[in-house]
Amino acid sequence: MKEKIILASDHAGFELKEVIKKWLTEQGYKIKDVGCFSKESCDYPDYAEKGAIEVANGKNNLGFFFCGTGIGMCIAANKIKGIRAALIHNESTGKAAREHNNANVVCIGARIISIEEAKKAIYAFLNSKFLGERHERRVAKIEAIEEKTML
Repeated sequence: MKEKIILASDHAGFELKEVIKKWLTEQGYKIKDVGCFSKESCDYPDYAEKGAIEVANGKNNLGFFFCGTGIGMCIAANKIKGIRAALIHNESTGKAAREHNNANVVCIGARIISIEEAKKAIYAFLNSKFLGERHERRVAKIEAIEEKTML
């Protein structure tokens, strides 16, 4: 079963999000777009929060979040319990985010990489699996930190 993909962006990531939405839909993924819905200036934390809550509340949900650099979306998404958001730039970081970190959200800088590089990074992420073993221990430590610090 293919994962459900949650998409989110601010105005800087809007155009890339729209391209990726079409591309993923053509591949048969179920998509939920939580915004933004235009190039009008908006605040990335609003959409990172909406998207991250959707991912955290759904089984087999993954998120692809877009802003100018990907950094803001990544910081904001990681404030939601249960989210492991990773900033990815290429195939290698897309693959590692899934294999090593069991990321459930990836953040991409629309002003940093091309559409083709974004597709390659997302493809690598989607076609990788969490490796477990020593990585399981590390992800468990991240979750333990989250439990200690989230109110």
